[in-house]
Amino acid sequence: MTAASPHSDSLVVLFGATAGAYGAKLGSDERELILLVWQVVDLHSKKVGTLHKCLVKADNLELSDECGEVTGLTPEGLSKAEPLDRVLQQFSQLVSSDLKALGRNTYTFCTDGQLLIRQVLHPEASKKNLLLSDSFYSFYDLRKEFHDCYPNVAPVKDQTIQSMAEYIGFRINEAEEDFGVWQVKAMVAIIFSMLPDTCVADHRFTVPETVKYKYETGPCSKSEAVDSETVIRARGLPWQSSDQDIARFFKGLNIAKGGVALCLNAQGRRNGEALVRFVNSEQRDLALERHKHHMGSRYIEVYKATGEEFLKIAGGTSNEVAQFLSKENQVIIRMRGLPFTATPEDVLGFLGPECPVTGGKEGLLFVKYPDGRPTGDAFVLFACEEYAQNALKKHKEILGKRYIELFRSTAAEVQQVLNRYMSTPLIPTLPTPIIPVMPPPYTIAAGSVRDCVRLRGLPYTAGIDDILEFMGDATADIKPHGVHMVLNQQGRPSGDAFIQMKSSDRAFLVAQKCHKKMMKDRYVEVFQCSGEEMNFVLMGGTLNRSGLSPPPCKLPCLSPPAYAFQTAAAVIPTEAALYQSQALLPQTRSQQASAAVAAAAAAAASPAVTYYPTQAAQLYMNYTAYYPSPPVSPTTVGYITAPQAAVAAAASATHTPMLPQPGALVRMQGLPYNAGMKEILSFFQGYQLHGDSILLLYNFSGQPSGEALVTFPSLDSAKKAVAERSGCHLGRHCVELCLI
Repeated sequence: MTAASPHSDSLVVLFGATAGAYGAKLGSDERELILLVWQVVDLHSKKVGTLHKCLVKADNLELSDECGEVTGLTPEGLSKAEPLDRVLQQFSQLVSSDLKALGRNTYTFCTDGQLLIRQVLHPEASKKNLLLSDSFYSFYDLRKEFHDCYPNVAPVKDQTIQSMAEYIGFRINEAEEDFGVWQVKAMVAIIFSMLPDTCVADHRFTVPETVKYKYETGPCSKSEAVDSETVIRARGLPWQSSDQDIARFFKGLNIAKGGVALCLNAQGRRNGEALVRFVNSEQRDLALERHKHHMGSRYIEVYKATGEEFLKIAGGTSNEVAQFLSKENQVIIRMRGLPFTATPEDVLGFLGPECPVTGGKEGLLFVKYPDGRPTGDAFVLFACEEYAQNALKKHKEILGKRYIELFRSTAAEVQQVLNRYMSTPLIPTLPTPIIPVMPPPYTIAAGSVRDCVRLRGLPYTAGIDDILEFMGDATADIKPHGVHMVLNQQGRPSGDAFIQMKSSDRAFLVAQKCHKKMMKDRYVEVFQCSGEEMNFVLMGGTLNRSGLSPPPCKLPCLSPPAYAFQTAAAVIPTEAALYQSQALLPQTRSQQASAAVAAAAAAAASPAVTYYPTQAAQLYMNYTAYYPSPPVSPTTVGYITAPQAAVAAAASATHTPMLPQPGALVRMQGLPYNAGMKEILSFFQGYQLHGDSILLLYNFSGQPSGEALVTFPSLDSAKKAVAERSGCHLGRHCVELCLI
């Protein structure tokens, strides 16, 4: 095939049209190419080859009114044409023949602006899985070349073929020539007017526009300057989209190195958004024209964003991360749900010899909390796509007692995950205090009934009124004097609080409804726990004497199960002042919450206590002893188990079981949003399930999430169901099953 060259002696003047918009909006409506017109130009001899006009048969032959009127083409005429792949083959052959006749070997495209190459040919070829030749990756923009030669003419964006032809005195008669033919003839005349001996500027075609062959990954520093005129936000992406998928969506446009940043939600999962940084504002403006273009069957929204937003997501400061990402051209895979005790050797063994990690242990990056505790996440580098694909085949395989999730990741996601965890405030571990026992009747809580909730991650400026407002209607179910704020060793709020509820059902509902809900600018984790656990932690104890995180949870609960430990005496520093909770409950912003608390306080039957140490007092806490983030796969948190009406009904009942009965648990994903118990039971026909075995999951808006938890009578039956039914269809939806 004849090669294109940036320093070639020949140009191929190329013009095209789609079945939709024309001119400045070419390609913005995602319509297919229907016309190509071209002619070879020898820049030295000023000779031209044959002028060729070729129709292209589109998959959709319907033409817009504008297209039909401007081009004069009809669906009947296009139906007899060849499809794009064959037209491109004919194009290559004809260009080679014309070049040979002129005694030339190389060429570069010259087009009217950027749109035909960047917004039409590359995107359409990508969608149709056509491989464009190297010639389509460099071209001259005639408008820019004309402006360089004649700097006193109108700005580039205001130029047209007609205006340039008029400037050089070339006469266009659109009535005498076919559409596309007169444009190419005019472009050739404009080019000749700029060549040496005909133009005082002595213009030369030397620096073409380029289209990047592939997206380059790389790290981004928080200190890097990012121009806000180069950044967009893409919304509506499929959750499994990788940076390469997004780069393919913007095929033809030049994305900056490391310029794709996938956004994560509060649970650390992708939220269907990405920030994309382009090499300049011109490329960004072209990207905005792809608003509501399609990625598969989904349309993607494209909006302007800022450099600050991009750095917030993609920027990093960690030397460890920078070193990890310094190995270029590596495929990054994220592993999620690792056992907290997993070692590099365990991960390398899990991946196996068929997918070797780049640099062995150096190609692993474990994500940790500021105090060194593992989060269960890790990133892995692979040298090539083949190794990465082999690793992805191990998605949801078991390591230890947990299934591991694997999916493609990006340098920006590495930074974002590390930034998220490293921004967690660290509360130092203190020695076990030797302090006297709290005298009765000031007992805080007791018993193994899980009628308490723990709030973690509160804003440090949050007061009790903020907590009551955060809990909303559930404040009516708080026990009298049942709000316990936890302070650190400096006597300042630690970001934690414990709430005693009237029953375990109420505690469960609060945990379901409020978990990951926002308070001010932070999301708050809400876990159900027992009074015994609450008292133990408040008084300085740990849930695990070894300092390790609790084992994985086998039940579909949002909080860790009760853990066995030796009950410690309730202790508090002698300097600590004890207050009745009224002293700690100032007038709230919510009259309803205030009324509920007042009513609860009036009904108090026993002198429970809420305490705040004085400034000199120390409330001893151990950060590593806190309940960790729910010790299950991250995909199992963040749901309400019933719509609001159902939650209210359950709250008024005292015996409604809110969780499936114990047994092996299977998670269903990809359900139709209208799927109910009957449809799921039918899906599992023959597995001896009943209605109480199914727990439909809802999002925070009370809408079906497309997921459900199903309890099987035994582990064997659950494994059999996953093996036999995962990937099967319910309606038109492919349902995925995984064992929890």
